[in-house]
Amino acid sequence: MVQETSPAKSRTISVHRLYKAGSTRRILLIAALAVVVVTSGLLSAGIGTVPVSAQDTLLAIGHSCSVTIQNFLHQYLPAVMPFYNAIPFTVPAPEKPQAELIVVGFRLPRIFLAILTGISLAIAGTVMQGLLRNPLVSPFTLGLSSAASFGAALAIVIGPGIIAGLLLVSYDIFIVVMAFLFGWLSMLLVYWISRSRGTTQSTLILAGVVIGYLFTAGVMALKYITNNEKLRELMVWLMGGMWGASWSAVLLLIPLVLICFFLLERKAWDLNALSAGDDVAKNLGINVSRLRLYGLMISTFAASCCLAFTGIIGFIGLMGPHICRMIIGNDHRYLIPCSALLGAAILLISDTAARTIMSPIEIPVGIIMYVIGGIFFLFLIIRARGRGLY
Repeated sequence: MVQETSPAKSRTISVHRLYKAGSTRRILLIAALAVVVVTSGLLSAGIGTVPVSAQDTLLAIGHSCSVTIQNFLHQYLPAVMPFYNAIPFTVPAPEKPQAELIVVGFRLPRIFLAILTGISLAIAGTVMQGLLRNPLVSPFTLGLSSAASFGAALAIVIGPGIIAGLLLVSYDIFIVVMAFLFGWLSMLLVYWISRSRGTTQSTLILAGVVIGYLFTAGVMALKYITNNEKLRELMVWLMGGMWGASWSAVLLLIPLVLICFFLLERKAWDLNALSAGDDVAKNLGINVSRLRLYGLMISTFAASCCLAFTGIIGFIGLMGPHICRMIIGNDHRYLIPCSALLGAAILLISDTAARTIMSPIEIPVGIIMYVIGGIFFLFLIIRARGRGLY
């Protein structure tokens, strides 16, 4: 009896070892990507038209954090101030007096916005591809980018006007709000159209393509009727960039993106089951229609929040999941955080190149992303020649 069961036990042990080794490799990759994002952010903070040394960059960040903590304690927790003042260590100001303004005031908000946008677009692409079981699905395939573009274009063409006056918002905030609302509206329309014929993946994709074409037609019509000055402003927004970066935008987006990330990460097991097919997922007790609605709405919310501040930035939602899937496989427990960090790293490095490659002239990061995305997918096509792309 022992001789009969020992081969089965050895196979079980080897499977567990392989699973543990695979999990360790995935965790190490996620940790390495986190280090890449942090390192890229610190290097990006010192690179620009006015170079800042690494020492001044670190001192500027440390001194700013120290002053911010001190002001917060002084205003809200004055009883703690004596203990804080008793700390013997203080962070000195950087040698260059303008270094703190450049690094903390201008570059860090842009760096954080690039990271948050890369995270939101990458997790949105990963979840949408898992929900629809299609590797070419992204926030842009389902009409989100076209709808957000139409909302921003409408805000730019009509100007603040009566609507912004009633909302008591500035012109820039009005553009952000309109882009976000129309991006969210697109997914509601896609789901409403697909629901009439059942929420299958093919119906959702086709509905997204239709909605995208309709909003693209609206953008083209607005381009045709607007004047030259507003047309240039509209084209700049459509090319994508981090011009809307500010600490207020970053502080607004941090909790929104993190909440969306954790809500989607909670559905990783359901996405793994769905990858085996709708019937398998239903037999495991998963409400497939509700899962698709939940995942698409959260993904759209995350992507719309960031795109409203940055404009249209493509390929992050395609490249991040594709690269991570080739390295670590299709387990969404690891794929979602891995794609998020890789998307953040790609967009952060691309934005740094966009603002430094022709300094002091700044290139829209959307142009850089289209170049990188085109080269990447050309590589995939050549690599998969003769054996199918997927």
